[in-house]
Amino acid sequence: MKKWAKRLLISFGILAGILLTLNFGLNIWLKTQLPEYIKNNTDYKVSYKTLDVDLTTGNILSAGISINSKDPKNIDVVGLQGTIDTLKISRIGIYDAVFNKRISSSDLLLAKPNLNIILPRPADHKTGKKKSPFLFENIRISDGKIALFRHTKQKFLSVQQLDLFVENLQMTEESVENKLPVIFDSYSIKGKSFFFRPNGIYAVTISTITTEDGQMSVDNFKLIPLLSFAQFKKFYPQKTQLFQFTIPKMDFKDVILNKNKISLTNAEFKNPVFTLYKTDVKIKNSGKKSDFEVDLKNIKLNNAVVQINKQDGSKLLSAGNLNLNINQLIFNKETSEKIVPIEYKDFTFSGKNIEYAGRQNISVGSIALKPTNGEIRDIMLTPGSSGEEKRSIGLRTGHIAFNINKLEFIDKKLNLDIKDVLVENVNGTIKAGPEKQNKKPQAGFINSLIIRKLSLKNSNITYDKEKEPLAFHDLNATFNQIEATPKPNNQGISFKIKDYFLTTRNFAYKTQFYNMSVGLLKLNKNKVQINNFTMKPTVSRAEFIKMIPVERDLYDLKAGEITAEGNWDLFSHHKFINASNVTIQSADANIFRSKIPKDDPKIKPLYSKMLRSVKVPMTVHNLDLKNSVLVYEEDTPESMGPGKLTFSKFNMNVKNLNSAKTKGKPTKVDIRINCSFMNLSPLAVNWSFDVADHNDNFAISGKTSNLPAGGINPFIRPYLHVTATSGTIQEMLFNFKGNPAGLHGTFNLKHKDLKIAVLNKHNHEKKGLLTAVVNVFIKSNSGNFPEAVDVENVERDPTKSFFNLFWKGIEQGLKKTLIGINVEKTEKKVKNVVSSVKEMKQSVKEIKQEIKNKKADSKPGEEKKEKKGFLNNIFKHKETPQNE
Repeated sequence: MKKWAKRLLISFGILAGILLTLNFGLNIWLKTQLPEYIKNNTDYKVSYKTLDVDLTTGNILSAGISINSKDPKNIDVVGLQGTIDTLKISRIGIYDAVFNKRISSSDLLLAKPNLNIILPRPADHKTGKKKSPFLFENIRISDGKIALFRHTKQKFLSVQQLDLFVENLQMTEESVENKLPVIFDSYSIKGKSFFFRPNGIYAVTISTITTEDGQMSVDNFKLIPLLSFAQFKKFYPQKTQLFQFTIPKMDFKDVILNKNKISLTNAEFKNPVFTLYKTDVKIKNSGKKSDFEVDLKNIKLNNAVVQINKQDGSKLLSAGNLNLNINQLIFNKETSEKIVPIEYKDFTFSGKNIEYAGRQNISVGSIALKPTNGEIRDIMLTPGSSGEEKRSIGLRTGHIAFNINKLEFIDKKLNLDIKDVLVENVNGTIKAGPEKQNKKPQAGFINSLIIRKLSLKNSNITYDKEKEPLAFHDLNATFNQIEATPKPNNQGISFKIKDYFLTTRNFAYKTQFYNMSVGLLKLNKNKVQINNFTMKPTVSRAEFIKMIPVERDLYDLKAGEITAEGNWDLFSHHKFINASNVTIQSADANIFRSKIPKDDPKIKPLYSKMLRSVKVPMTVHNLDLKNSVLVYEEDTPESMGPGKLTFSKFNMNVKNLNSAKTKGKPTKVDIRINCSFMNLSPLAVNWSFDVADHNDNFAISGKTSNLPAGGINPFIRPYLHVTATSGTIQEMLFNFKGNPAGLHGTFNLKHKDLKIAVLNKHNHEKKGLLTAVVNVFIKSNSGNFPEAVDVENVERDPTKSFFNLFWKGIEQGLKKTLIGINVEKTEKKVKNVVSSVKEMKQSVKEIKQEIKNKKADSKPGEEKKEKKGFLNNIFKHKETPQNE
């Protein structure tokens, strides 16, 4: 053997001997001197039965260990007290333990430890000082009983019969306050009677935890408030809510706690009960972004019960039999800034007996949801605590189902595309609240909402606004391609509907004075059908007169059928009506007006101006009113019952009824009327005006023939106290033109044997003398070819209707025809004659009264003398007034 090899072997031998000597010596020193050294150089007192140390590997094996803090009052270091049956440490950092007072090791085994650990006071973040945590790459505990306390001696964590294996465990009170109480890479745990108190509000208890093949099971998990709700509000006035959880059984796999992140896989929570108590404190946005992260995969929630209580202790929300299955759920910095602060891949959710109590109470029998569809059954909405002045809904529906094509948020704006929605068996009332005045524009969260098909079936809905209910019975409706988009400048939402179809039976609408009903209503974007329309007064005529402050018409209407064809948009921001044809069949209209209330001082626009005021573009190319009846009745304080005008067999055609808001469309309206006047004679009227003409010029002409003069008595007799006794109006022609200031034109009347009678105020007795005087001045016959008279300077009272002006034109034409062109002179003569007759009658009455008085004062013997000298006594009576 060469010399260098011998020398190398000798060197290795010497070195091995030195190491063996050092290792043996160290073990002798550790066994005899280590406890004293630890006592003198650390904060702990340690004793043990056996101790073996391998200097080369850094492994320590000890048994029968007892450890205690030298100074239990020192809260700046970890406090220890207890026993350990067996301790095994692999690759301990002896240098760190001795010189840096930090215990670090790759592996730690504790067998049957019974330890009370007091965590040090939290680090001073202002100075940057940190306390000395335990750092272990791996920790194993078998059959342990461990309790951790805060530096205040408040219990923080405890567990019994603990079997634990954790890789890279770190636990200090600093981690509790900043992030997670413990962090590790992987684990295996089994134990009983877990207790954890993260703060002064809550405590967590667990009966047992077991781990098998990487799957953890937890029994009887409880999050328990340490304060009553009243105490919570008192001692934590800025907190918004208090929680209480109970989970009898939960299983999960692959729990990873890493700094600020919790990862969980295949977790199942069985029969949990969640209770939340809300205060009236508003959540304040701190502006800080959340560093907390959650990554959950394959999470199941089975048969959960949830209850949220209001500030006064009453229920806000409750739900039972909730089931949730989430494929993946992520919460992090990025998601926390979104409208929905979580992201998910897929989920299913179901529940029963869901109840919400607020301004609007909501009850749901069952619900089932997925990312692409949902189904809700037995929904009931009832008015809540909003008060009388608020909007309220009282509805019940049996079934709602929907399918979703896309749901996403872009720039915190909702983009929702719904394939279809089905709503069945809705019954109830929607009560509208008062309209909000001066509402400030606010940015909404809807960017685009599309419902491609909405179906409403077999429903009965009432919409009540200001005690005027609108009722839909047997309502069925389908809406296709509903689009909702924001209006410019945040002025609300604009709706657009491509197509729709609606049917309802026994449609009804009630106002203060009317009950309106429709037997059948069919409506789509191209056709309307209304059957059996009625509008009946809710009050009598006498009651109506008492209820109105000024003159107003009372209507009693009905129509057998109303149909319309064309196209229209009644729902979008750009509404319009373009009807090719509208037909009203068998209408029966009664219009009553009383002159007893005061005149309405409001200016009455003509029909052209009224049509211009219609806000939406409207055109009805052809409107027909067929086989109808129109009755107008009017009374005055002096009339005995109302006067009546009857137009039967009423047929009207209107061409181009419009609002002058469609470019390129004609704006002239032509109206033709053919009817039977007073059921006696035909009447034809042509009426036209141009809606776009802001001067509101109009033209109206007409003709009636073979009207017995007595035919108009039902109208003129009650309040004019005049009746036509004989004669015939063989033909009447009128042709007027006018504007808001008045009208002019021509009038032609052909009549024969016309006589009238003037009646007393009771309309019972004929005033013979006055009748004779009036008939003297009336032209009873016009001749075969009467000349037309000019109707001139007929001024309009702007507070009266168009028909008041029209009647004034007819009235002037009648006067000029029957009395003559010098109407005013003739009227003056009649008045003078009537006045003279009245004076004569008054003188006769006075004479008769004087005679009667004279007879009463005379003696019986003079009675015959007075009777014989009737005129003489009168003159004598006047000559000797002293006898009166």
